[in-house]
Formats: sequence, structure tokens, C-alpha cells
Amino acid sequence: MFFALAAIGMASCNGGFKQLDSGISYKIADDKSGAAIKEGDFIAFNFVIKNDADSVMQSSYEKGTPTVQFMPKIQGKGNIMEVFANLSEGDSVVIKQNIDSLTKGRPRPKELKGKYIEYCVKVEKVVAKGTLSDQVFAGRYQAYIKSLTDVAKAKEPADIKKYIADNKLKVTTTASGLNYVITTPGTGATAINGDTLVVNYVGKFLNGKVFDTNIKSEAVKGKLPINPMNPYKPIRFALGAPGMIGGWSEGFLLFNKGTKASMIVPSSLGYGEQGNQIMGPYTPMYFDVEVVDIVKPNPNAPKPAPMALPGAQQAQPVQK
Repeated sequence: MFFALAAIGMASCNGGFKQLDSGISYKIADDKSGAAIKEGDFIAFNFVIKNDADSVMQSSYEKGTPTVQFMPKIQGKGNIMEVFANLSEGDSVVIKQNIDSLTKGRPRPKELKGKYIEYCVKVEKVVAKGTLSDQVFAGRYQAYIKSLTDVAKAKEPADIKKYIADNKLKVTTTASGLNYVITTPGTGATAINGDTLVVNYVGKFLNGKVFDTNIKSEAVKGKLPINPMNPYKPIRFALGAPGMIGGWSEGFLLFNKGTKASMIVPSSLGYGEQGNQIMGPYTPMYFDVEVVDIVKPNPNAPKPAPMALPGAQQAQPVQK
């Protein structure tokens, strides 16, 4: 589906677009019959966002589940949701938005090259509010969301098993379901709760897409936006601190200084059935980690200020 929509986007640049008063233009590539989306309707859709160079900047397909929301009341101009009022369930559309209009009054991000940003959207599901009571309406869209999570839950174990087999990993599996491989053994005692760990890491989905890292070369290779304010240096965190995902709380108890390891963290030790902004429900994660140092606590030292842990801005392995 991802490549099909990308192909639709490239083909559609040749013309045939309708333009709204706001300057946003669109072309319905696959027009299904059905009622148009109205304010207050529940909608689920997948999308691919590209720049003029046809470089994919973001894709909901990497998350594994469509984006869900309620159709908002359109206020002002320049909101691509204007286009959704012309769509129905099953439609595919290509939307083009002028980058200068989008970033007016703000510096243009480096990844926004060319004149337009392009959205390739597929409307997966519409639950019309219409005259339905709030209870009936909620029941219908909640049933759809549950169907998505049920599918994700059922396929997660097979996805993990396949990833391990495809990559020929000789993993050790803990009782909780954490899979890990020590690729470079460290030295000395393993870390314990309360120790401060100094760590490099790369976090990926099982499809290989990098979602977060504190290593700049890995961020560039993974085509992540480069934040000039990010120092890209090893992070420091207290092992066992509240809010840490279970996969990290458990995994780093197994490693000593100098260890390099790979971890496959099941959703039960990550973000579970809820997911987060970029991860769908029941999404496993893969991490390459390096324990640069283990610092024992000084009982007389002042408490350090809390620091953002891996993915705090994107995938949030530490929940806040």
C-alpha cells in the first residue's frame, strides 16, 4: 500500500488537480462511492508525506495502524483537512500544499525542499456521527479501534519470531519475553538499580526504520530530522527510575561497562496496547545499545536534574 500510494503521488504531479481558495490543491486518485466526510465524523486514514524531491518524510504505514481522529470544524485557511470534506471511505487522494504558505513567518526546515509538500492519503474507515446518539456512535468507532488492536496483538509474536529468524539472531529470552544478544561483552560488575548509566543507543521498528537515536551518524543514516540543539552524546539516566519502559529496566540489569547488545523489546515491556504518538498498539521495538559507563551513586551528591531519555521527543521510551 505504501508503494502504491507513492506511485499515485508521482503520477498525479502531472496535472488534474483541483484548487481550494486556501491555495491547497488535490486530486482524488481513487474515488469510491459513499457519503462525504462531515464535521464530527470519526475517520481513520493512512498517509505518506513527501517533499518535491519525492523523498518520504513521514509515513503512517511505519506505525502499523492508521491515524484516527474526528473530523474537525475547519477554521481559517491552509488546513489540509479541508480536502477531507470532499472524500468518503475508501478514497485515495494526493494533496499538495505550498511550503512557503505553510511556513510563513517561520524558518523553513531543511528537509522541506522545493515548492510543495505532498500528502498521499488513503481513507480507511469513516463512522458517520449523523443523528446517532453519543453512546451508539462511540460504540461503533470503538469497535473499529478494537479490531485494529486485536490484529496487532495477534501478529506481534509472529513478527518477533520472524525478525529473529530472518536476522539469524541467537537470542537469550527472559521470562518476561525480552530477547537480547550481547554482541560485545563488557567487564566488571553488571549495573544495579540506582546506578547512573551512560549509554549510546539506536531504536528501530522491526522493519528497520530508525525512530530514535543519540548517535548523529545513525540519525543521518536513518533519515531522521537533525535537531541542531541536540548534542548527540551518550545519555545519562538512573537505572530503575520511575517511568522507564520495562525492556530497559530489565535489560540494562544484564549488562556491565563496555557491553554492546541488541534487544528486541515486546510491547508488553514497551508501550503495550496503547502505543504512543508514533507507535501503534502492540508494537515491538529493536534497540542496539552500548554501555559507555556505569557510575555508582554518591550519597552526598545533589540530586541531578531529570534528563530526556531515548525517544523522549519521538518514541518516548521513557513515559512522562
